[in-house]
Amino acid sequence: MTNMSLVTTFILLGLPHSPELDTLLFGIFLVIYVLTVVGNLLILLVIAVDPHLHTPMYFFLSNLSFIDMWFSTVTVPKMLMTLVSPEGSSVSFPSCVAQLYSFHFLGSTEYPLSYASMMSVRMCALLATTTWLSGSLHSAVHTTLTFRLPFCGPNQIQHYFCDAPPILKLTCADTSANELVIFVSIGVVASGCFLLIVLSYVSIVHSILKICTSAGRWRAFQTCSSHCTVVLCFFGPGVFIYLRPGSKEAVDRIVAVFYTVLTPLLNPVAYTLRNKEVKKALLKLKDKVVYSHSK
Repeated sequence: MTNMSLVTTFILLGLPHSPELDTLLFGIFLVIYVLTVVGNLLILLVIAVDPHLHTPMYFFLSNLSFIDMWFSTVTVPKMLMTLVSPEGSSVSFPSCVAQLYSFHFLGSTEYPLSYASMMSVRMCALLATTTWLSGSLHSAVHTTLTFRLPFCGPNQIQHYFCDAPPILKLTCADTSANELVIFVSIGVVASGCFLLIVLSYVSIVHSILKICTSAGRWRAFQTCSSHCTVVLCFFGPGVFIYLRPGSKEAVDRIVAVFYTVLTPLLNPVAYTLRNKEVKKALLKLKDKVVYSHSK
């Protein structure tokens, strides 16, 4: 990757907020981050140790939990650092490259994994592998196109992590080609995955309507509504930030919180922890831990 950049360090300015809220926001986002990591680690542990959960559906959910844990880790710690430093958090040029690549790699991999379907183990593994590889390629393209441009200063990124749109505003070269690639590639990935999700939920709703009891239909619709809320929290802000013309930096930074901070926290609750099989497996795991300590 060739780059005639004069900038060696970027400054992340963080979320727009009053300085008096630093401590409160730090506490809130720290708690969310800890819950996200612990919740997703717990899901990975339960699925790994319980043979009843070694099914294609839980294979996808374990992938999703793994991604959510790291997706949050890529962005939230840097956000926390901006809240304890009034001047913003510094990030080296290579670290910014790594963060941009990791963010888009995990984010574009998570898109297809939000779509779940009944399928064979072989098809499940094939889809997961394809998803990881396509996410890696998608991220590599964006990272390469972004950091091959010259950066002559200033070096203050109007965000709490390294992302392509705010970084492109710092370059001293034409960025129209980059903006077109972002619009087309993210548009194709997001719209394609969203279409799959919509089709799957149309099929699910059709099946729900066949349930004989009203109580059964109500429970099923409750589950679907929580899933749809998480999907919208991820896709809605992404479309708003990457696919709309023009950009308002302060608004973008606030909207990004929904898919970088909240979605990784909500995913385990909506998709897994409310599941009866997972609850049963958690109780069994707790009983094993209690029994081992009592011996």
